[in-house]
Amino acid sequence: MKGAGGGPAYPARVATTSPTPASAADLAAAWRRLVPDSPASRAVGAELLARWAESHRRYHTLDHLRAVLAAVDRLAHLAADADAVRLAAWFHDAVYEGRAGWDEERSAQLALALLPRCGVPPGRVAEAARLVRLTAAHAPEPGDRDGAVLCDADLAILAAPPDGYAAYAAAVREEYRHVPDAAFAAGRAGVLSRLLAMPRLFRTPVARELWEERARANLAAELARLAEPAPPQPGGGEPPDELA
Repeated sequence: MKGAGGGPAYPARVATTSPTPASAADLAAAWRRLVPDSPASRAVGAELLARWAESHRRYHTLDHLRAVLAAVDRLAHLAADADAVRLAAWFHDAVYEGRAGWDEERSAQLALALLPRCGVPPGRVAEAARLVRLTAAHAPEPGDRDGAVLCDADLAILAAPPDGYAAYAAAVREEYRHVPDAAFAAGRAGVLSRLLAMPRLFRTPVARELWEERARANLAAELARLAEPAPPQPGGGEPPDELA
């Protein structure tokens, strides 16, 4: 998920330092279970972990990847190809500059380039890339089981307990610290209002049962906070145009 637009804030490159083993060991093991083991697949896994650990990230981090994979596991029985969904989760924010649409397209292209090296069949590679592109708008077509599972898993953070949701919202704001407060609040409020106007946030029945009510409460509470008066801030900047 994205939280703000307005052009690139950070370069899309692999971090120069690797994530600490303690923070990434479980994810490395999950990657090895997902693809045939080879030097190439291990190298791709290491690159992905490094991308998710880039220093400019605050929300779109290893923790977000871990949470999305866990949510996919809860919904995996609803997918047509659960492993394609898991591969898409690995790639869906692998390129992250905070540019809505652009990041997802570059991430999909990265999946198309790297997954064949890992021995992933062409059909699954194509499906993973398609799913990555869906996360730009979180609007899978009716009957798209894989798309529904991935989008629901990516949005599951909206149903976090209040303290977890507050941490998420603060991390999103930090990722867009180049956007002035007033502009960010206006854009974010627009996003939240559009979400609350949707007849349903989640596409799968399991996700709706688990997360819909709490997510709507969290969104409404954040929207109310954003409506509180704030001191004027100088400067321009573009408002957020998509949820983070």
